[in-house]
Amino acid sequence: MSEPNYAGNIIVNLAGLPEFLRKPILLKRLSEFFSMPQKDRREIINNALQAGPTIQFDKFSTLFKTWLEILCNLSEEQRTIMFSNYITEIVDHPEKIVLFHLDGIFEIYMSLSKEQKAILSESIRRIIMSLDEDSRKKIRLTIPDRARKELGV
Repeated sequence: MSEPNYAGNIIVNLAGLPEFLRKPILLKRLSEFFSMPQKDRREIINNALQAGPTIQFDKFSTLFKTWLEILCNLSEEQRTIMFSNYITEIVDHPEKIVLFHLDGIFEIYMSLSKEQKAILSESIRRIIMSLDEDSRKKIRLTIPDRARKELGV
């Protein structure tokens, strides 16, 4: 990619911030995301998938948990937009998810409250079940067994 990865740089910087700074900044960035055209959203998702594996996992896990907590407080429509964009990019380019520590990411999800997990899993399950059969197969192959069972996909 010849253009600078601004979204990736933001992600790396956010990962190092304390929660009292990280949460409001991430919330602002998410609200900006929802007002962007689809082309820009796709670029942001692509940059995030590139940057994620380059962040030390302890910092990434803190940032990822904050992101999930914020998503729980957004509308179903916003969660659908966010997760649909990620799922579409992963279905189209499953190699982008290979470098992530998926078992560790699943453990972050499991550390959420029961209510938060229910909110997120319902959104994700609904999106995955709406995919065509080929796309569902691709996404299922990328999700660890434990996560597939937890999400009900």
